[in-house]
Amino acid sequence: MQSGLLRLLGTGPREAARQAAVLLTVAGLLALLGILNDRTHADRLIAVALCDAGTALAGFLLPWNRMGRFSPAWLGLAAFAVLGLSTWSFGGVSTGTGPFLVLLYSWAGLHFPRWILMLYLAPATVAFMLPLILTGQPQAVVGSAVILMPVALTVALLIEAQARHLRDDRERLARIEEWRAGMVSTLAHDVRAPLSTVRGVLEELQDSPGFTAHDQRMVAAALRQTARIARLADGLLDLHRIDSSGHLKLDREEYPAGTLVKDALQYVRADADIRTEIPPGLTIRVDKQRFEQILLNLMTNALRYGAPPIVVRVARDGAYDRLEVRDHGPGIPDELRTRLFGQFAAGGKQGVGLGLWIVRQLAEAHGGRAVAEARDPGVAMVVTFPLNQTP
Repeated sequence: MQSGLLRLLGTGPREAARQAAVLLTVAGLLALLGILNDRTHADRLIAVALCDAGTALAGFLLPWNRMGRFSPAWLGLAAFAVLGLSTWSFGGVSTGTGPFLVLLYSWAGLHFPRWILMLYLAPATVAFMLPLILTGQPQAVVGSAVILMPVALTVALLIEAQARHLRDDRERLARIEEWRAGMVSTLAHDVRAPLSTVRGVLEELQDSPGFTAHDQRMVAAALRQTARIARLADGLLDLHRIDSSGHLKLDREEYPAGTLVKDALQYVRADADIRTEIPPGLTIRVDKQRFEQILLNLMTNALRYGAPPIVVRVARDGAYDRLEVRDHGPGIPDELRTRLFGQFAAGGKQGVGLGLWIVRQLAEAHGGRAVAEARDPGVAMVVTFPLNQTP
């Protein structure tokens, strides 16, 4: 329902016109069904159905997006005229046309400002009241119809106020998202130039004569962390690409699972209590850089919010390879565990931010998933990678 004539959801002129067309189509079908109860006025009811159908076709087929923001309001005037014809065709019985009047006003409240709703009041009143007067309805019936008009207007005004509030919120969020995306992209790009300079200086120092073994280890550690910062910058760019296009291109190959984990853990502080459980000879088909990014994000989360020891497991589980990072901390409440991997998820002391959301995106890019499983004690962050993956 997102393309062609069936695109109904939205707030633009085209969507407003098509929603009105749906209401008119239903009204036309009801007019045809009314023939079963009132065959004496079959010709009138057929005329009502044809008017509904013609107005509905206009709602579906005309290029409303090129005709102005509020152009579908003309459909409302046509619908009020057909409503009056329908009331007259049913001999002044407004049992069905009264609710349709409220529906039309509700539709108008979703799409048009208050001034259009106020302008509708006169033609809507004439369309609804005139057939009752012409068919000689009792004063009580006409009086009840008078009450219906302010009710319909009030409902429409309430809907208009709520719709306007939601549109304002959506525009504000769109501006915030645009600013955030621009900031992320700029930060990721701007950090690369000074980082390249730092890396070049460190590499020259590493080759300098007279450095002690301790100096060499310090420079090597600084180079590893510089490489990690570069990968973090790449991760921010990945975030921007995922937000923009909804997908991420991966370079997957077969790697020894033990080597992958060992290479990634060299970026974790040396004094951390980390244990690994990986079957010898196990291989895993992943994008090496993204796998490392997943593992480091999970390790960062475990070290920050959990308690030692941190256990890293990789195992084959049916059609999946399974990476598990488990801590032995206080655990995470059930209500928070279900939303841990959401973007900017937060939960007070146990709050987590963007890292786990990136983990989920990278897992899904591999065709797997990321979940948090309760342990006693602690929690296990689990990422799966399917064995049968298309390149």
